[in-house]
Amino acid sequence: MGHNFGSLVFTPLVKALQEKYGSRRQYARMEANRGSRDHLGPDESAFIAERDSFYMATVGATGWPYVQHRGGSKGFLKVIDDHTIAFADFRGNKQYISTGNLGNDDRVALIMVDYPAQARLKLLGRAQIFEGDAAREWIERLREPGKDAVERAYVIRIEAFDWNCPQHIMSRFTEEQIREALAPFERRLAELERENESLREAARSVRQQ
Repeated sequence: MGHNFGSLVFTPLVKALQEKYGSRRQYARMEANRGSRDHLGPDESAFIAERDSFYMATVGATGWPYVQHRGGSKGFLKVIDDHTIAFADFRGNKQYISTGNLGNDDRVALIMVDYPAQARLKLLGRAQIFEGDAAREWIERLREPGKDAVERAYVIRIEAFDWNCPQHIMSRFTEEQIREALAPFERRLAELERENESLREAARSVRQQ
């Protein structure tokens, strides 16, 4: 069943605080106008496909939330359909906190950020973990080139999402993005160096005559 993002996160206490600090009317209109946003559209799918990292929160049996960073090559978090995303879980430090938490409570919250574009997407969903023989098909579908140590597959059914305010997102750029931005200048610099060398050769020829 689809949910409005606000219906899951705007608890009575949250709404009371919104009322106290003057934002309740704005968010009430947002809830009324947006309706159910439980399926990913083209904008969300394209945004997810470009990410090389995200943060995922789970809740353990002690009631404490746990936030984990996940990273990989661009597009490692895959959109399976408009209600489902998935990623391969590679061998790491063997703490298994997120995996253990999901055995107790399957709810997850994800946040992913495009720092250069100052855009942020929040997702709420329920995660299912596939291991062993049950994971074979998923692992082949989610495997990344050059990485073989896939232990399990995380499959998340989206229940709601929201685009977050870009305020306070500081622009940051990856090494790849910086290289792409500098590439035209580096090509021009190489051209100028070749031109300078040609001019120096011509000058030497003139002096030798």
